[in-house]
Amino acid sequence: MKTDIKLYEQGLEEYPKSGIIFGNFMMILWIILGTIACYFFHPLVALIYIVYAVLMIFVVLRKLICTNCYYYGKWCSLGWGKLSALFFKKGSIEKFSTGLGIKLAPFTYGLLTLIPVVLIIISVIQKFDTSKIIVLILLILISFYSGAISRKKSCQNCKMRLICPGCAAKIKNK
Repeated sequence: MKTDIKLYEQGLEEYPKSGIIFGNFMMILWIILGTIACYFFHPLVALIYIVYAVLMIFVVLRKLICTNCYYYGKWCSLGWGKLSALFFKKGSIEKFSTGLGIKLAPFTYGLLTLIPVVLIIISVIQKFDTSKIIVLILLILISFYSGAISRKKSCQNCKMRLICPGCAAKIKNK
């Protein structure tokens, strides 16, 4: 089945549960902070944001990305291989790097940060409040951690890193 697919042999077979728990905590915190930021702007926008975030992260991207991943049914860096196996049938690893999900993921995660940051800045301009500044700072910090630091660490240990167009780990001599 895996015709031209070259996996990173030194990658983890399954990720440690402690990292999975922490990573999901950070993801949920990111969504909560984004929702609060949107709420400061308008409660309806917050509702739309949280529905979009939960559906895209935990359903749509899991179907489009995880079903075609090596970690389908396994404990990947966020445990989403196990999550996707609960709801969706296995796809094809050959489709992983060219599928719609790989193209949609950066757009989705970008919106999860950009929309609440812009809206909370507008809200601060409309009416200053220290709690808004705290949420803004925390949102930026969590977004940076999740999008850069955590992602790079996860990618370094991933069996898919050689074929993943979104891999954040530098590949040496390859």
